[in-house]
Amino acid sequence: MNVKNASEQDVALAKGADCRSMTGYAMVRSEIYGWAIRVSVKSVNHRFLDVKLRLPDFLEPYEHRLRHAVRQRVHRGHVEVHVSAEPGEAAPVHVNHELLKAYLHAAEELKQKTSARAELDVVSLLRLPGVIGGLASALPETEKEQESFGRGLERCLQEALGKMDEMRRVEGQHLREELRARLVRIGEETEQVRGLLETVRPAFARRLETRLKELLEGTSVDPARLAQEAALLAERSDITEELERLSSHLQQFRKLLDGSGERGKKLDFLLQEMHREANTMLSKTPGVESEALVITGLALEIKAEIEKLREQVQNIE
Repeated sequence: MNVKNASEQDVALAKGADCRSMTGYAMVRSEIYGWAIRVSVKSVNHRFLDVKLRLPDFLEPYEHRLRHAVRQRVHRGHVEVHVSAEPGEAAPVHVNHELLKAYLHAAEELKQKTSARAELDVVSLLRLPGVIGGLASALPETEKEQESFGRGLERCLQEALGKMDEMRRVEGQHLREELRARLVRIGEETEQVRGLLETVRPAFARRLETRLKELLEGTSVDPARLAQEAALLAERSDITEELERLSSHLQQFRKLLDGSGERGKKLDFLLQEMHREANTMLSKTPGVESEALVITGLALEIKAEIEKLREQVQNIE
């Protein structure tokens, strides 16, 4: 192998190394503006990209931004993103001073009217409804701070997506190796069928001659007419074109597998074509004599391998 071919092969393998499964999971924790943020992402196989995003109501202004981040990283699959937020150790406490003053004023009036002597408890005051602001009031108020908070959320999501991607690449590599092994088996079985074709052709002539003798009850058969009918039968049962197309599809499948980007849909379409060739081979090969029976058995094995490939390709992005 020369240096140029070796280099091209390395490039192809490097591109193929990013084959990704559509199944993955990751979770990331972070602290943003005093809030403990937890982002989890999970993906499973799907024909298209379907993103489900769950997050607290007060974070809804950032929903579009987070959806865009997912679509930039994932191209196919059902993706669930769950964002939760809880007050961290440095979570800001917002006191509604106007409402607190109103409570204090009401308490003083009540003391004067009822001569009550109870002292005011600061902790009890803070527990009164509305004195401590909710989560939404704890969010940054200025536009600059809100943008910074959004970037923090996005970084957290990007980290989770990166971890999920790594998991999907590992599983995708296993899938790729298994797909390659099945392609090798299909290729070997295809070549076995090709080698048996020459031995099957005389079987057609023997079958036709036997059938004609049974119909003519011992009457002699014109050898020229017998040869002509045998040739027509052989032509109708010839699967050379199907074998050539199947070999071409196998080669194209390998190229797609070693390519980059979204390839799951293309592989699935190619497997549909391969499945069609296998069915045609079965319909054209009658079960006559041992050679044709062997071809039928090999065609069934090829079809079974293609079905297994189709199941596995459903999980490739």
